[in-house]
Amino acid sequence: MQREQWGSRVGFILAAVGSAIGLGNIWRFPYMAYENGGGAFFIPYLFAMLTAGIPFMIMEFTLGSRMRGSAPRVFSKISTKLEWLGWFQVFISAVIAVYYVAVVGWSISYIGFAFENSWGADAKGFFFGEYLKLGENSPTNLGSIQTHIVIPVMIAWAITFAAIFGGVKSGIERASKIMMPVLFIMVLILIGRVIFLPGAVEGLNFLFKPDFSKIADPKVWSAAYGQIFFTLSVGFAIMLAYSSYLPQKSDINNNAMMTVFINCGFSILAGTMIFAILGYMAQQQGVGIQDVVSDGVGLAFITIPTAISLLPMSEVLGPLFFIALTVAGLSSLISIVEAVVSAIIDKSGIQRKVVATIVCGTGAVVSLAFTTNGGLLLLDVVDHYINQVGILGSCLVELVLIGWVFKMLPQLREHANNVSEITIGQWFEICIKFVSPAILAVIVGLNLKNVINEGYDDYAKSDLLTAGWAVVGGILLLAIIINLVTKPAASKGE
Repeated sequence: MQREQWGSRVGFILAAVGSAIGLGNIWRFPYMAYENGGGAFFIPYLFAMLTAGIPFMIMEFTLGSRMRGSAPRVFSKISTKLEWLGWFQVFISAVIAVYYVAVVGWSISYIGFAFENSWGADAKGFFFGEYLKLGENSPTNLGSIQTHIVIPVMIAWAITFAAIFGGVKSGIERASKIMMPVLFIMVLILIGRVIFLPGAVEGLNFLFKPDFSKIADPKVWSAAYGQIFFTLSVGFAIMLAYSSYLPQKSDINNNAMMTVFINCGFSILAGTMIFAILGYMAQQQGVGIQDVVSDGVGLAFITIPTAISLLPMSEVLGPLFFIALTVAGLSSLISIVEAVVSAIIDKSGIQRKVVATIVCGTGAVVSLAFTTNGGLLLLDVVDHYINQVGILGSCLVELVLIGWVFKMLPQLREHANNVSEITIGQWFEICIKFVSPAILAVIVGLNLKNVINEGYDDYAKSDLLTAGWAVVGGILLLAIIINLVTKPAASKGE
């Protein structure tokens, strides 16, 4: 079976950037920078980008392009005993897809709400009470399915299915060529307006004013590296799948650097937009920035809607913000689902249209759990364990195996340099073999210590065991079983 290919270099870059740029760039990065030294945070962030982000992206682009396969096939070609790692990464993507789509669905709903500021004077009460209908629920006591949430979630699945069903060139690439320009245009329009609002400059000062005393804090460096790994979509099958569709002689080093630089640049743009809005909001309410700043779901669906109500032309700027948020979410969702679809195609040889239908159909059914009264709580726990344990653990294992066990770095560097205009030197091997795994080992170790000793938030231990540890452990076990009882993925479609 001949492997699909991207139609153009621009199409691949936009798709890879679309995968990397997601909700986290908008609601996680600005808060991380603010909390970890403002402008000073960009020093460890830049260092992390150069020593972890770019080398890891080059490594995954080279593996995918050289091995011509999805994550299970790539690792199976290295050693048939390693296929489990590929499936573990694929299952991480599958789990992320079924809850990430819920947040995209919320964002779609809020496009409509923003035209009339439907949340009124109490955005928090509206989001938790009227919209999510969050009651006396828990991650294991979900309540009933909410139809008004199901509808936008199914719209998100339909858009994703259309892109995946259409294939690499006609579906994913075409969608990326529309979504990425739209996203950047929306964000630039919003920045062009909110930057001139009263209080906006004070907001930007809070974000960019450096606190160099924080640079000596190991937690700040840990946060910088953690953000780089979270934001670039490495370590959970996506970039391996996307790069496997590159033509044989594609420029790997340039593509990897462009993807990382554009993603990190967008994070700074998003931070500018968010903190200009928060600065205006703080001035209007007569409080400090520290009293209105937040991250995550709270920023997107409570703080920003509250700020939108105060904005001039809120009926225009509000929908623009949530369209941007939706596009960022959809572009990432498409890549996450493609990681799953490509792995199943490689393993089974079944046609893309059939696999896309099965994966998206199954995903749509499973994601109904996140449209319930307790869907947010389930999402919160699953997301925490998948990110803090699953993704970062997967990245660490991948680095150790490639750098130390199979000692593939010299040949990967040679392959990347042979097809690239810009050549990479010894720093690539030093970063992948020493710097990144050392820092990741510390981060993963601390994460494991925290979740084991302290649990997570105020959730009951039984809920964390069921919705957290059981999910991560279950997909790891399933990945190992597939490796043990099936024919290696590398032998399919060769």
